[in-house]
Amino acid sequence: MTTPVKIPKRKAYKAADVCSMVELQPYVLRTWEAEFPDLGVPQSNGRTRLYRQADVDKVIRIKELIVGEGLTLGAARRKLAKETPDSDESDLLLFDTDGGEARAQVEVVKSGLRSLLEMLSEPGNVPQRAGGPESAQADGTSEKKSRKPSRGA
Repeated sequence: MTTPVKIPKRKAYKAADVCSMVELQPYVLRTWEAEFPDLGVPQSNGRTRLYRQADVDKVIRIKELIVGEGLTLGAARRKLAKETPDSDESDLLLFDTDGGEARAQVEVVKSGLRSLLEMLSEPGNVPQRAGGPESAQADGTSEKKSRKPSRGA
């Protein structure tokens, strides 16, 4: 059994942080990411992968299986699949939030946007753009003053 790893409490970790905590080389972690696709959360726009606390625990367990017990990657994957009960962990969010509270906030925002859409959909409630033809005054003159070049005296 390996010595316990001291993990600071955060919501997300970078790959370099995980490597230093678990004492792995970065190429090893990248190899494990290929073998365990659910390890970490891939980011868009080519940014580095982020890891949750559960991912760090999984990396520690993989290291125990491979280094401590001498299993191959495939055998470690199969053993982890047997150990992990089928649950909806794939639906967990990267940042812990209360799902009910977040849904309620989203519904409040949706209803506000719907009311704005209804107001704008009514005839005569479309805002006019400044400086456009709609901004012409009733007497036909424009709000913008035209400047005539003055000639020297």
